[in-house]
Amino acid sequence: MPTVPAQTSPCNQRRTIVAVCIFLSVIVWIVFGQTVRHGFINFDDDRYVYENEHVSAGFTRDGLKWVLTHSHASLWHPLTTLSHMADCQIFGLKPAGHHFTNVLLHNIAAILLFLVFAGMTGRIWQSAFVAAIFAIHPMRVESVAWIAERKDVLSAVFFMLTLGAYLRYVRAPSVARYLTMSIFVAFGLMSKATFVMVPLVLLLLDYWPLARVNDFQSAQKRVLEKIPLFVLSAAASLATIFAQTVTMATLEQLPLLPRLKNAVVSLFIYLGQTFWPTNLAVFYPHPHDQLNIWFVLVSAAIVVAITLIAIFVRQKRPYVFVGWFWYLILVAPVLGIFQAGLQGRADRFTYLPHIGITMLVTWTCSDLTRHWRNRRIVLTSAAACVITASAILAFKQTSYWRDSITLWQHAVAVTPDNQMARQNLAAALWSAGKIEESQRELLTGAIAHARTTLKDYPLDVPTHNDLGVLLVQKGDVRGGIEQWETSLQIDPNDGNALNNLAWLLATYPADEIRNGKRAVELAKNATALPGGEAPLVLRTLAAAYAEAGDFPNALNTARRAIDLASAQNNISLLATLRHEMELYSAHAAYRESPPQ
Repeated sequence: MPTVPAQTSPCNQRRTIVAVCIFLSVIVWIVFGQTVRHGFINFDDDRYVYENEHVSAGFTRDGLKWVLTHSHASLWHPLTTLSHMADCQIFGLKPAGHHFTNVLLHNIAAILLFLVFAGMTGRIWQSAFVAAIFAIHPMRVESVAWIAERKDVLSAVFFMLTLGAYLRYVRAPSVARYLTMSIFVAFGLMSKATFVMVPLVLLLLDYWPLARVNDFQSAQKRVLEKIPLFVLSAAASLATIFAQTVTMATLEQLPLLPRLKNAVVSLFIYLGQTFWPTNLAVFYPHPHDQLNIWFVLVSAAIVVAITLIAIFVRQKRPYVFVGWFWYLILVAPVLGIFQAGLQGRADRFTYLPHIGITMLVTWTCSDLTRHWRNRRIVLTSAAACVITASAILAFKQTSYWRDSITLWQHAVAVTPDNQMARQNLAAALWSAGKIEESQRELLTGAIAHARTTLKDYPLDVPTHNDLGVLLVQKGDVRGGIEQWETSLQIDPNDGNALNNLAWLLATYPADEIRNGKRAVELAKNATALPGGEAPLVLRTLAAAYAEAGDFPNALNTARRAIDLASAQNNISLLATLRHEMELYSAHAAYRESPPQ
């Protein structure tokens, strides 16, 4: 962050640049080098690599044809797919090689970012700090440590190459240099869909630091200059929309207002996590329409305020304007206005956008401290502390990606009501032979999903019934009873709630839970409904009579249930009913603990 001395020889400057490049490489590999010992994870790595027959086979004629004519994991990014194929061709399905490629590409992107910014601004140390934070910020972990996010690190390389090519074009415009830049843009678009915003970033750089926009006429000329790039972006956008049709949520599934609320809050949260990157998870559930309205309003106010400040100070501090709008422009496609996937937000979505925030803060600090007496010592110390803290946090965050169980356990720890995390943790535990733990996670995940659904649809009777069953299975009997009571308040004639609640009140082992009189009332109501004369419903009524001490009616009802089960040839239910009938004959009620 401290500035370069006024007199710096070209030789010393070259040494400094080389030293910074080496430093960037060292910190990247210190933080992310551990990933070469990590495995694949059970979240998209299968679709992208190890269970994708076209990719895992390496380079084949059929595979290359498939790359050009099909989407990959509901996305169109042929160069990314080819990079996965190359890894499979070279390393097979050994994850170490795939992780190595991710880290190498990220390393290259960080070095190129430094070189491009230093070339554009002439500020080596500010550019070095921006590149260092990009290299090892904890929110970069998801993009680098996740093999399926190859598209991030690959597109970042082409992004930096595009900026470098554009700088060369600006310094000496020519058709060849413009064509080179356009090729890098095309490669970037074939690596990741969000590359479509790059032409707008180039327009920002025209304002600062390249100073190519001074008035409306020059701005108009710069826009016209980018038209071929906008055409490329439009074509890539159409391909992406076509490929993502199956994963995009409809307005009926997720209305526009909740999307807008989540977008505003995400902008604020991403900004906060830039400075306080803790409790990061591989998946954040979408909040739907459950965000606190005051949180939404405060987030919107802060975003609007920063935007107005950036516009207001744009002439005196153009880097504030460019840095803030860099962030807004690059994050805009992934804010969920056009929702693809189930996530509310994702760390990977900030991979390139966060560069703008880092740039804004770095140049602001440098300028505001210009007249400080011990400026160099203060800024150097501050930069060293920030880089060290980022490296430590990023190293720890990267360690969670060593395997699927560790990754999802961490996600559950920081986002407890995360059905996706619990489902994937359950799958990982099952694969590891931990069956009981897996079943517990599945149950907890199903409960979380039901609760989330009820937040959006509180009058959804079937979900209340399902949640009641799940809670009883988990041991929360009173919670289950509460859900069935709620179902009956909404619909007094709901057969499932009537039967479930009657059965529990008639058969549960704990005396304080059972209520024979209420159970008989509920079971009678259930049998009076269309289809109520079913063996299972009659079984519940018989158990209720027995709990109420009315064993003659319990025996008569059980006989009716046996006759119906016999007519249906339901052998397993017949055996159960006959056993219970023996209890009723002995004037004993039936007791049943819920399955655990």
